[in-house]
Amino acid sequence: MEALIFIMMMLLTVMLEAAIPFLIRKTIVFGVSIPSTQIKHPQISVYKKRYSLLIVVPALLLLLAYCIWQATNSPQANQVAIVGTFLLFGTLFWSFSLYFYFHGKMLELKGENKWEEQLKVVSVTELGIRQKDEMLPWYVFLIPMIITVGFLLFTATQYDVLPTEIPVHWGADGKADRFTTKTPISSVSLLLVLLTMQFMFLGINIATKRSGIKIIANNKQASKRRQLKYRKYSSWLNLLISITITVLFILLQLTTLYNNIFSDYMIVIIPLLLTVVLLICTIVFTFKVERLNRELDGKEQETQEISTFDADNHWKGGLFYFNKNDPSIFVEKRFGIGWTINFANPIGYLLLFIPLLLILLLSFI
Repeated sequence: MEALIFIMMMLLTVMLEAAIPFLIRKTIVFGVSIPSTQIKHPQISVYKKRYSLLIVVPALLLLLAYCIWQATNSPQANQVAIVGTFLLFGTLFWSFSLYFYFHGKMLELKGENKWEEQLKVVSVTELGIRQKDEMLPWYVFLIPMIITVGFLLFTATQYDVLPTEIPVHWGADGKADRFTTKTPISSVSLLLVLLTMQFMFLGINIATKRSGIKIIANNKQASKRRQLKYRKYSSWLNLLISITITVLFILLQLTTLYNNIFSDYMIVIIPLLLTVVLLICTIVFTFKVERLNRELDGKEQETQEISTFDADNHWKGGLFYFNKNDPSIFVEKRFGIGWTINFANPIGYLLLFIPLLLILLLSFI
């Protein structure tokens, strides 16, 4: 079972990583902005195909070696998990390295062809566009938080009947394999971690909703529609992730309160089903965004204008956004699907790193 989970995760990761250059907007290639007149440049197509092949081929060879290793050695479950995790993170590191290599190649190609001279910087603002924003309101994210608080209070009322040792880690088989002494904090630490994560999702949704709606100068209507839909889909995905994590953590908390509430089969299958649901939602979101990109690129006019938010000088390595003049806390990624913080805005650090510090503190306690 452990091996099957890691193989599925590996295959999905490889497919998504290899497909990213073909899913994002055509005027952003490996984090580098290019004129719409150059999106069919033959060298760009070569770079994208090489990137995908250099991810897929080594990953498939590693998976084959992984399967052969298991078949011939009959390793223990913890060995399977350790090796599988190493392969997964190794693949991510390799794709990250390839990205930076092709990012450099794109900068060279852009410089050699003097495409920068073809780009005219134009800023576009539309009054009243926020009235059309369909992102979920902040109070919707309170629903899983209310459920968590309810379970937290219920756990407090059951403190006297809780076991003397509280589980703090669960293995791939769904069973607790590490415990700590029962205290008022340890008995609800899992729910406190969950509540912290839910606060982070709430903060991300609020900050994203307040971030600027970026309109591309050479295709105002299509880019406006794309931005509004992208923000809507993102908020729904964030809510679904929050709900899925809530269900999983409450499941684990229930196994602490009632040791035999679920069968061994259910303890394994429920987290697996939740993972599959989350993966399906992510894939649906990815292809909805790809459809929006295709509609925008298909209608984009042959002009030399770009908007100021897309200027390369604000993006370090095409991944990290620094712009003191942009009040947005979150901006759309240039490579990949989703959002990244404006590293020049300190509020973004607070939203991401304070919850992580709280989670680490709760784990330490």
